[in-house]
Amino acid sequence: MPCLFAIIGAFFPRIALIFVWLSGYGAAAFETALFPLLGFLLMPFTTLFYAIAVNQFGLQGIGIALVIVGVILDMGGWGGTHTSYRTRRAA
Repeated sequence: MPCLFAIIGAFFPRIALIFVWLSGYGAAAFETALFPLLGFLLMPFTTLFYAIAVNQFGLQGIGIALVIVGVILDMGGWGGTHTSYRTRRAA
């Protein structure tokens, strides 16, 4: 089951966030519902990795590295959409 969740999280982070929140795993990581909602809309990988880091490792060492990987994945998604927009605009 964890492997299936990892595959869903890799390809569909927003769906994985819904599962995380419904299971109660996300409620343990976040104090309010505002940050998960903003993360769901703006930075899904970072929000998902933050919930995993807080619950599994704490915010030190591996946990911080995991959150940084989430930020990089989200930024890569933004950069890819801008690059494709610029390519379409030039054509």
